[in-house]
Amino acid sequence: MSERPNVVLIMTDQWRGDCLSIAGHPVVHTPYLDQLALEGARFNRAYSATPTCIPARASLLTGQTPRTHGRVGYMDGVPWDYPVTIASEFTRHGYQTQAIGKMHVYPERSQMGFQNVILHDGYLHFARRRKRDLAFIDDYLPWLREQLGHDADYFDHGVNCNSVVARPWDKPEHLHPTNFIITKAIEFLYRRDPRKPFFLFLSFHRPHPPYDPPAWAFEMYMDLLMPDVPVGDWVDILAPYADPYRPDAFVGEIDPRVLRRARAGYYGHMTHIDHQINRFMEVLQEFGLADNTYVCFTSDHGEMMGDHHLFRKGYPYEGSARVPLILKGPADSGIRPNAAYDQVIELRDIMPTLLDCAGLPIPETVEGRSFLPIARGEEVPWRDYLHGEHTLMGQSIQWITDGHEKYVWFSGSGHEQLFNLDEDPQELHDLARDPRYADRLAHWRRVLVQELTGREEGFTDGQRLIPGRPVHPCLSHLRRQAGLE
Repeated sequence: MSERPNVVLIMTDQWRGDCLSIAGHPVVHTPYLDQLALEGARFNRAYSATPTCIPARASLLTGQTPRTHGRVGYMDGVPWDYPVTIASEFTRHGYQTQAIGKMHVYPERSQMGFQNVILHDGYLHFARRRKRDLAFIDDYLPWLREQLGHDADYFDHGVNCNSVVARPWDKPEHLHPTNFIITKAIEFLYRRDPRKPFFLFLSFHRPHPPYDPPAWAFEMYMDLLMPDVPVGDWVDILAPYADPYRPDAFVGEIDPRVLRRARAGYYGHMTHIDHQINRFMEVLQEFGLADNTYVCFTSDHGEMMGDHHLFRKGYPYEGSARVPLILKGPADSGIRPNAAYDQVIELRDIMPTLLDCAGLPIPETVEGRSFLPIARGEEVPWRDYLHGEHTLMGQSIQWITDGHEKYVWFSGSGHEQLFNLDEDPQELHDLARDPRYADRLAHWRRVLVQELTGREEGFTDGQRLIPGRPVHPCLSHLRRQAGLE
């Protein structure tokens, strides 16, 4: 290409990897993301190794594994002191860099290498305090109040940000947080420096709860026939954590009417976001920029949405850990259109990939790998498996997958699971207790022992896995750096 390309990274929050109509989802409709996939490459086995907002975004922004960046679970209020990020590298090489939307870093106004951030993290309980002006941590709320008056709030409808309660948005659609992201993105296209290429990070808070899409998007799913949620033959292992009457519970078999509304709100958010992404893509075309721009679409993690009577995220299961991933480039980028790949990709691979797209060097601190050659149809060596983990329910849930099988180990109880993803993509049948799979179970156990050897928690002595060890969502080197110990 005659000039350096622009790069747009679109990230959603809590979007399951199976929720694209082009991927065969039986309910959700995403026509414009389908179009993006038809014009680019789609990755069927993309994962978030630590599937909640904070650790997943640390991997995305740094290109590092959780073991290196130190966040192996969810914990607010730990400073983000990473000198090398995807944004810092684009900035260092002359790009104009802009983030719009959710960052979920601390302090909240940390720019993480971007030259400018327009911030909206949603209802972030840790940061939202009435004792200080909320404009310190949010740019959307002051903008909303400019439109509706000084008492307006996105929480006027009273639906919480981790709740299965769902209802339509209570304000004009153009004031929805999803629309806000694209409105500000279009303003950026007007005000950008035309002499520089740009790296633009569009980070939607939705389809994360609250499940409050515009009424049309909510209603289009309320009366649709929805398949039953999958329930595995192993769900009893998490039954002790069930609390079905809590609207923000992680575990519980909830009222089918509530689940139907939650699914309608969740899918409604997706279609709404899909339309707003198309709004941006059309304006990008109108500016004459689309022909020299890479666009990458993904999510920080998924959402269990009732699968196996589980909700929210942090789990190793497909609904929580697998994410959508699409990469589209200019016509001369070499990316094969309408191609789908099954290599196991992780969020840490996005930083080196987008730097590769721009022809920029990949820093030595980065542990991910560029999947641009894969998108071009090249045969390149790739990882044999992915190691993931997350602290949840007082323990660490460790997992390994090669895209065909998945091994899970609960550090608290020592319980193991094994799934054949090729034959059982919904993880209905736990093979760990089937003697026919003893060799496969032993194989993956050895792999996890290798991955955990030397870890501070003492999960292994190098020969066996040791349950019952204390865990923390941040590793000690990060806690020391943050002054937490």
